[in-house]
Amino acid sequence: MTERERVTVNDPRGPVNNGAGSQYVYYGSGADWMTRKRVETLRIAREDRARLADRFVPPVGYRIAADRLEKPGTVVMLEAPPGSGRRAAAIMLLHELGEDGGGDEQGVRFEELPAAEDKDEPPFNPGEGDRFLLDLSGLTDEEAYVRAQRRLAVRRSQIQEAGAHMVVVLPADMKHAHAPDFEPHTVTLGRPRGLAVVTRYLRMDWMPFGPADLGSTEFRRLCERSPMRELARLAGLVRTARDSGRFGADFAGWLDQAMHAITDRADEVARQMATVRTAPDRALLLAAAMFEEADADSVYEAWHGLMRTVRHEEEATCELARTDFGSRLAALGIERDADGRLRFGRLAYADALRAYFWANFPGVRDDLRDWIGSASGLRGLTTDDRVNVVVRFSERSLAVGRPDHLFDLVVRWADSATGTSCDPRAVSALELGLGHERFGGWFRKRIYTCVRSPGPLSDGLARALTAGCAGSIGATHPDQAVVRLHYLAVRKGEATREAREALLDLAGRDRRLYRLLIDRARDRMRREPHGAESHLRLLTELLRGDRAPDPPPWPELFLGWGTVFSYPPTDLWNPLVSSWLNAVTADSTREMALGVMVGAARGRPAALHRLYAIACDWAGTARHSSRAAVAALFWQHIDHAQYARSTSSKRAGARPRTTEETR
Repeated sequence: MTERERVTVNDPRGPVNNGAGSQYVYYGSGADWMTRKRVETLRIAREDRARLADRFVPPVGYRIAADRLEKPGTVVMLEAPPGSGRRAAAIMLLHELGEDGGGDEQGVRFEELPAAEDKDEPPFNPGEGDRFLLDLSGLTDEEAYVRAQRRLAVRRSQIQEAGAHMVVVLPADMKHAHAPDFEPHTVTLGRPRGLAVVTRYLRMDWMPFGPADLGSTEFRRLCERSPMRELARLAGLVRTARDSGRFGADFAGWLDQAMHAITDRADEVARQMATVRTAPDRALLLAAAMFEEADADSVYEAWHGLMRTVRHEEEATCELARTDFGSRLAALGIERDADGRLRFGRLAYADALRAYFWANFPGVRDDLRDWIGSASGLRGLTTDDRVNVVVRFSERSLAVGRPDHLFDLVVRWADSATGTSCDPRAVSALELGLGHERFGGWFRKRIYTCVRSPGPLSDGLARALTAGCAGSIGATHPDQAVVRLHYLAVRKGEATREAREALLDLAGRDRRLYRLLIDRARDRMRREPHGAESHLRLLTELLRGDRAPDPPPWPELFLGWGTVFSYPPTDLWNPLVSSWLNAVTADSTREMALGVMVGAARGRPAALHRLYAIACDWAGTARHSSRAAVAALFWQHIDHAQYARSTSSKRAGARPRTTEETR
């Protein structure tokens, strides 16, 4: 099977079902590296739901939940133990309701709602057929869960009224805190058959195996007891063993290596660490584990950088008098291939080493963060090497509950970017954090705090945050992406233009988001008069004809234009009005724009005069062209508006001015 090539969304090999532990979801322009790295993900984007469907094995109770969810206006709550694939089941329940419109108003929405309240979150406004996922499984605080239930009660009534659908994943250890009215809506899921999960996954990777190859007692026991995430990892390791070409040429050998990697590696690492007692040797093991597959010279530099970071004193003797580097590698079981790249001889041994160091040396985690911050930029590293390091550090930091360490590096790398570039390490690390099942919400909140802060942001960090909002957050929580991009788009700095373009592009692809942004910009202009100019510029550009979705949302355009025309005429008006005159010239179905725009300026003589002058300049001397016809119709609307005003003015004794007098 060949992987589909995609540009905006990566296509990694994700788990069939997900359980407890680290889980990542990736979106956006960073697709290329994530595809190459085959990072395990669980996705909610449409393309990836289809991919998940190919590998999904329904758990016990799934059909009951599916039958209930079919009815419009239904909320189904899933109760299941960690490791049973409960989140994957929730996604598939919603996915199997039918096709969605990918955010287009002609289709339906498929979005994940935040578990925690966002103070600046837009109002929840579901539509008929919309589908929502609310994952509360990560909540461990009872007070937070009680607050989440209160919000859920409100959302349930809105879902029912709108005829939408929602699946809620309940926390496993909070049954005593469930609201009494949850019971009729709750479905208990069991665990899928582990053997079926692994088999499905292997077949999607075109593995050559038969039933007898999966018959060992140890393998069957592993399938019966392991969480779904571990079974997905097992299948992925079988593929890795096959693709590496280092572990034989048959399925039995690949499976044997994968089984050992799952069951034995932690004990093997513990035994080695019991014999390796010196700081230099332990540092070399960790450097090789973090930079596995990098060239030997880079690992050597990273090794010495780590010893400096942890403040290990250099040996007094000169290097020529010490044990040579090659002997050190051999003694530690680190191999150097013909290309000079380092790796461990056993499958996934480096993974187990990294897990051991982060779990058993908590006092040096700050040092490891600082070390990776600098060592990942070594000149001898390739792009793949740097990506590997970012992924590995992200996995370990999030596994031990230190998302702040990962975000610290995002800021550090982003701040060091020069020119108009954005450090790919910062973008990659941010996407890893945003896609994490447990800490994705933490990163969204941290970004929100950053973009709202009155203090300055470096252009590099603003660009990294823009990429994360437009990609990852835009795919899973588009309303939150609009909020964060809006803050970025009205800040000062060179990166503002990129944030504004990302925001306008996101809103232009979804009529609901387009209306939301119009409302937000108008509201901010009222609430922040000192910063109204930046919001006015954004709103004026948003309201242009080449930015509006099709069909245009005329009521919101009317309100937006009315806000713009309530301010004194500026040069911003010319491209706004001209864009709609061009749109009407190219497409007569947009002719309604002429009357709506004039209606938005009604009662404002200066605005009407300015609209007339802009149309005159736009039409030029082409009296018989299509432009002239559109301009004439526009003038007619303006005259009618002025006539209506003149009628009321005459009653008051005032002399009206005609459009000819304003030319």
